[in-house]
Amino acid sequence: MAVEVTAQQVKQLRDATGAGFQDCRKALIESGGDLAKATDYLRKKGMATAAKKADRVAKDGIIQAYMHHNGRLGVLVEVNSETDFVARNEQFKKFAKDLALHIANMAPRYLKREDVPQAEIDHERSVQREKTLNEGKKEAVVDKIVDGRMEKWYEEIVLMEQPWLHDDTLKVSDVLTQLIAEIKENIVIRRFARFALGESADTPNAD
Repeated sequence: MAVEVTAQQVKQLRDATGAGFQDCRKALIESGGDLAKATDYLRKKGMATAAKKADRVAKDGIIQAYMHHNGRLGVLVEVNSETDFVARNEQFKKFAKDLALHIANMAPRYLKREDVPQAEIDHERSVQREKTLNEGKKEAVVDKIVDGRMEKWYEEIVLMEQPWLHDDTLKVSDVLTQLIAEIKENIVIRRFARFALGESADTPNAD
């Protein structure tokens, strides 16, 4: 006897896997209406696209906005997920909102360390080295001190390395990793823009 499959069950499976309507319906029938088994069936058959992380990351997620109450500061941040199912998840949306508020307050200039131009790194290292030497530090320990100060500099300007506004015992990257572990889907902070009235328009801030 054929299993009765409802439109709601099909929608739920489509949201979870991204597979087509007919594929989802067939999977549910083959799996006796069991959502977990139907998901496994789709993956084994190669119909589910949830595993194709690069594709899913590129097209699902949320663009979160933050506007300060006086209208003088605003943020846009794009956070990607593998599926639109996760993009509608309350935990995911809360992270995006908290992240936008973090960017507004912490004013990062770059998303990742590798986004910082080498010329800017060299300039900052030169400044820190000169500053350290002027403090009378011995040549033997100057490089080590400069390395430490450069790490602090990265924490100030790179979003992924900043202490999380809402819990400064964690970095932004730590919070993102925790969210991925809990939701069990790849999540990527794609890009952001922070606008403050009167600030220079050429400040870099994203990939």
